[in-house]
Amino acid sequence: MDLFFILLVLLVATRTFGEVAERLGQPSLVGELIAGIVLGTVAAQYTDSFPQIAGLGQSPVFDTITDLGMFFIMLFAGVELQPNRLIEYSRGAFAVAVMGMILPMGLGIGLGWAFLPASDAFFAQTLFLGTALAITAVPATVRILMDLGRLESRSGQIIVSAAVFDDILSLILLAWLTAMIGADPASGFAFGPLALKVLAFFAITITIGVFVFPFGGRFMRGIKQREFEFSALLVAALAFSVLAELLELHFIVGAFMAGLFFGRKTIDEPAYDDVRSKTSAMTFGFLAPIFFASVGLNLDFSAVLVVPAFVAWLLLAAFVGKFIGAGIAARAIGLTRPEAAAVGAGMSARGAVELVIADIALEAGLFEVMPGSAPVVEHIFSAVVIMAVLTTLVTPVLLKRIYAGIPP
Repeated sequence: MDLFFILLVLLVATRTFGEVAERLGQPSLVGELIAGIVLGTVAAQYTDSFPQIAGLGQSPVFDTITDLGMFFIMLFAGVELQPNRLIEYSRGAFAVAVMGMILPMGLGIGLGWAFLPASDAFFAQTLFLGTALAITAVPATVRILMDLGRLESRSGQIIVSAAVFDDILSLILLAWLTAMIGADPASGFAFGPLALKVLAFFAITITIGVFVFPFGGRFMRGIKQREFEFSALLVAALAFSVLAELLELHFIVGAFMAGLFFGRKTIDEPAYDDVRSKTSAMTFGFLAPIFFASVGLNLDFSAVLVVPAFVAWLLLAAFVGKFIGAGIAARAIGLTRPEAAAVGAGMSARGAVELVIADIALEAGLFEVMPGSAPVVEHIFSAVVIMAVLTTLVTPVLLKRIYAGIPP
């Protein structure tokens, strides 16, 4: 009963706040995040009255539902995009992803050197800050572009392609970080095996997408069962996600690749429109609002009160690093100045991956408070959560203003 009550509250709150946001001229994502923030704040203040919401962070069932939210957001993004256009922009997008990671990572490491006290965990803590600033939240970015109707634009394609590359590179950073703070740091970390797994994943999924999916599409035209195409899409997405996790990649990459090749060339136009409509309904009618509310629920303002200067510099580095790094790269590959600004802003959203990294570091004792430790160490976790939520909250507002000056 608790689960259904929680879903009821979250869905009503997110749809209500999302509608208010739309009426105020903002994407519904903004309202969904604010709904999560409001519910989380109320539950924290009145824990006895709202124990179900206050304990969501420890619920594996709710974690699974939010994972499904990420899964469907990326699946729909793949269904919506066209592989040939994504490939067309891939080279430039890779440059945007790399530049969009190097500068914020450097700024994060610099913040660590400036604010963190010397300790045995100092290097791992500074690397954690750099990694947290370097990553873009792919589901958040995709949702923002969808809300603004710019997913198919040139800058939108580059943002999504770069965000996918960003996600792959972030997995390498995450593997490096977890190797450093793991139980056996002396064992070291080899980039080679992970790089081979990345190449193997894309080789397998692209081969299946190009050669097997069209054959499956022709086969499905003779099937009499209702909704068979939608089931086939889910089977493909789940299979690719399982493959991604077997190769130690994030499952959202698998969902995206399955959707990408399940397009008009795989199934006929009416079937594609039907599958797209059902995927959109499941994503934006249910799972995506729950996912973005969960991001808002994680917000903890304690760091703002205790270490306000650190939080302010962290937010500044998060915005400036991505905006300048990705924006300069976008300008260098031939985008106009407004388009480059859109790319820089679009790459600024953070979200679930940062929260996962922060949780891994927290469980590993990276922020353990020792006698004489500076207050900033105790509040790194909450500061990173604030950064993840606020960047995701501000990005759609900023993008809406930028895209207002760019023709569709």
